[in-house]
Amino acid sequence: MSEHDLVIRSGTIADGSGGELLDADIAISGGRITAIGKVAGKGREEIDASGKIVTPGFVDVHTHYDGQSIWAEELSPSSSHGVTTAIMGNCGVGFAPCRKGDHDMLINVMEGVEDIPGVVMSDGLPWNWETFPEYLDVVASGKRDIDVAAYLPHSPLRVYAMGARGAAREPATADDLATMRKLCREAMEAGALGFATSRLSIHKTADGGSIPTFEADIAELEAICGGMADAGTGTFQVVLDAFVGWDKEYQVIERVVESSGRPATFTLASGNDGPPRWRRVLEMIDRTNASGGKATAQIMPRPIGLIAGLELTVHPFILCPSWAKIAKLPIDQQVAAMRDPGMREALLSEEFEPGHPFNALARDWNWLFPLDNPPDYAPPKEMSMAGQAAAKGCTPQEIAYDRLLETDGKGLFLAALGNYENGTLASAHEMLSHPHCIPGLGDGGAHYGAICDASYSTYLLKQYVQKANGYRFDLAEAVHMLSHKAACAVGLNGRGLLQVGAKADINVIDMDRLELHLPEIVRDLPAGGQRLHQRATGYDATIVSGEIIRRFDQSTGARPGQLIRGA
Repeated sequence: MSEHDLVIRSGTIADGSGGELLDADIAISGGRITAIGKVAGKGREEIDASGKIVTPGFVDVHTHYDGQSIWAEELSPSSSHGVTTAIMGNCGVGFAPCRKGDHDMLINVMEGVEDIPGVVMSDGLPWNWETFPEYLDVVASGKRDIDVAAYLPHSPLRVYAMGARGAAREPATADDLATMRKLCREAMEAGALGFATSRLSIHKTADGGSIPTFEADIAELEAICGGMADAGTGTFQVVLDAFVGWDKEYQVIERVVESSGRPATFTLASGNDGPPRWRRVLEMIDRTNASGGKATAQIMPRPIGLIAGLELTVHPFILCPSWAKIAKLPIDQQVAAMRDPGMREALLSEEFEPGHPFNALARDWNWLFPLDNPPDYAPPKEMSMAGQAAAKGCTPQEIAYDRLLETDGKGLFLAALGNYENGTLASAHEMLSHPHCIPGLGDGGAHYGAICDASYSTYLLKQYVQKANGYRFDLAEAVHMLSHKAACAVGLNGRGLLQVGAKADINVIDMDRLELHLPEIVRDLPAGGQRLHQRATGYDATIVSGEIIRRFDQSTGARPGQLIRGA
């Protein structure tokens, strides 16, 4: 009879603490780690990890699986990249609390902010909840491969408490604030991980309006976070408005942390050019933590960007007036139309019409690059559309247009919007090296047609550990950032560590085989919707609560994932 449920043999362990690597076995029983060292007893199942690294499961603190966690059992791409815990409800958008009459409004917000087609949400969600605790119960009742936790999102909370006034962004009254504070406390007591909001000006609804939380008074955020203080738990997650300035917006963090006593986490990035204001923000974070508060910045390890292409939500010609004539054609007919000299002349000369802010970002020729297989997320500046045009003596539009024709419309572009200061990863590396910064902003479950960044864990290991082209982290440090450090930032202090008694969330990774593949379009959403997915190779095994959910980069069908209720 086997003494253990599972034994991982002879791996090199990076235990998530950032400490020394250890060559040892790991024994697992009952979903927990029972031994680390030389394990004598046999396992019911065994994994030979010789020559491989063994890590804790990774913790992705910024996802939007609020819908996908209900309509799907696999939280991919995240679970394809070693993530075993995903935090959803970020940016203050989600589906609860919500009265029946407000379903369409929340769909409109989610479609605009997170690029999830409306029909996917209307067809894919049962909407069999009203309150946030009821929503958590629905999530808890489902089956999935990895664990999830959820923030209480500000937009639906505001509309639920204020009705049409909340959607119209009217100031909250004292009664409104008291109601939202009470609902926040109730959400924390039911198992919410915290409260989330967005102040970002380019977060728009599908019809182009501002989301309910845009420009909400800081006093409103203090009141709601008072509900977390009342409950004695919860993390405040916020997307600050980068267009106002991270340093100017940081007062939101300072005031909420001071008034509520709750920790905060937020997204931080560098611009590609201009003054490095992010360094000033790092100083502010240090000040917050030195004074007894806690603030953590989430950093994307590669350029924050969009993926553009004819079959996706954005591409360099989508808002040209003539594009409307062929927008609804199949891609082969679009390409045939683009080969016509008249259409070519029109699309190369026309200016963009007004539209969602994301569309214009695919026309920043200085930071628009080809994305091929294997994908290069840190390309040289001369590979940009502007750089290639300068070398060839033509316009950037022509370079982009010809790429689309040469690839029969299948060619992809990377629009690097930030974290690529002066065309290098230096700023991302420096921010990630900071004691109060963690990797984040994977956005899994959202931006289905424009972003596929949930693969950042694989990228960090590949780019900063294996390649280390000028910007390096050692393996133990990188694993620490992806696991325990990330978990602690949102109050999940017991996760992301390989130690006896810990939950058995584990990766076995073949670093020699580790590769990140070009994003691809899959059509597996409700109502036949499509999304971007990105695969990796090199994950020999991913384990959740002692069950192997993925083996050699393929799902095993195991569904041990659960809802995490509270920190």
